[in-house]
Amino acid sequence: MTSEQLAHDLVIRAERAIMPDGSAAVEIGVRDGMIATIAPLGAGLAGAQVRTLAADEVLLPGLVDSHVHINEPGRTDWEGFASATRAAAAGGVTTVIDMPLNSIPPTVDVPALAAKIAASEGKRFVDVGFWGGAVPGSTPNLAPLHEAGVFGFKCFLLPSGVDEFGALDADELELDLRELARLDAQMIVHAEDAGAIEHAPPAHGRGYADFLASRPRGAENLAIAVVIERARWTGARVHILHLSSSDALPMIVSARRDGVRITVETCPHYLTLTAEDVPAGATTFKCCPPIREGANADRLWEALTNGTIDAVVSDHSPSTVDLKALDTGDFGQAWGGVASLQLGLPIMWTAARGRGIDLDRVVGWMSAGPAWVAGLQRKGAIAVGADADLAVFAPEQTFVVDPAALHHKNPITAYAGRTLQGVVRTTLLRGVEVDFHTPRGALLRRGHA
Repeated sequence: MTSEQLAHDLVIRAERAIMPDGSAAVEIGVRDGMIATIAPLGAGLAGAQVRTLAADEVLLPGLVDSHVHINEPGRTDWEGFASATRAAAAGGVTTVIDMPLNSIPPTVDVPALAAKIAASEGKRFVDVGFWGGAVPGSTPNLAPLHEAGVFGFKCFLLPSGVDEFGALDADELELDLRELARLDAQMIVHAEDAGAIEHAPPAHGRGYADFLASRPRGAENLAIAVVIERARWTGARVHILHLSSSDALPMIVSARRDGVRITVETCPHYLTLTAEDVPAGATTFKCCPPIREGANADRLWEALTNGTIDAVVSDHSPSTVDLKALDTGDFGQAWGGVASLQLGLPIMWTAARGRGIDLDRVVGWMSAGPAWVAGLQRKGAIAVGADADLAVFAPEQTFVVDPAALHHKNPITAYAGRTLQGVVRTTLLRGVEVDFHTPRGALLRRGHA
């Protein structure tokens, strides 16, 4: 053996590992928290520790969830850094990027970012980065936040649901896009049109069909069209968050063909839950944009498999149990958000295998895809030079979702009672197993991760 082989801190041997170009039987050598060597299984890499995966286990790159509402500081009773990052680790997610709203203050200037960072210290069980926010009047704050290391900027094109994070109109969006084009920063957009929502029937009562009518596909389609055109005019990079309406897919394909720099994500709940199956009063299913019909979900799956949709992320948007209005089941009053940070991989794998889609593709959508969208260079893949962020996954093992057993702060999820396929047995952050007691997560900044 060479001295280089002997210098590994950890060697992992796996009969199956999800690599960038497909599954392979490999040995992974980790040194100083990074993947130093990849060799065929049987090469005999040596290190201070050697771990051999069981025959039913698959080695995955740590997943990347670039759409998480951690809510701390300010609404820490909804979620928090300790609970959210434990949940992430338990689900095989080793990197999360926190959204700029639902915390108080929202991340719309450098002092607010500093408050977020301070609140996360000593509580990060996985690596954490931050999005900045773009709200009315915040254009002068974009460049300082960009320099401070946020991964991009989020805006809403309709009321966000919290008063302290205002919405942009189309002209304000264009103003900020021009500044972001200058910075080569990206805008990530909650794309629903305020006017279309105002003209739709108001959400009320226990019927899911009534709630669905209050957030029509046309609201998404119109807003996405605005984003595309303003991105075309300014040359800025834009990203469509939590795509729900499959009707918008042809516009996105056409825009890319024209050279518009646009990426798109969707979420497990839009792919695996259907409007037809939401029971009356089941407000755990409420989110915005809404869960739509099964035929719509089929078209989203097609867009994933053909590459139109770039990533699958959770949009983990939790709240306290009382805010979900479970007692009345009133969709008009309940907080909109699905809590699923810990469950994303088994949710997706359970649905994908039923559609004949292999694990390699699912993992790519949830690791390399979000890493690429966010610009994370050392995350989302098992590759030499990448951080040794890894998950050990048993794809054949099943479990029943018990909300009380999750690490989420509030025991409520739309997936309660469902049988899911696939269990994350171990998560490693830079080669060290996450023990859920010792927070070792790093602060991530744009350009340094």
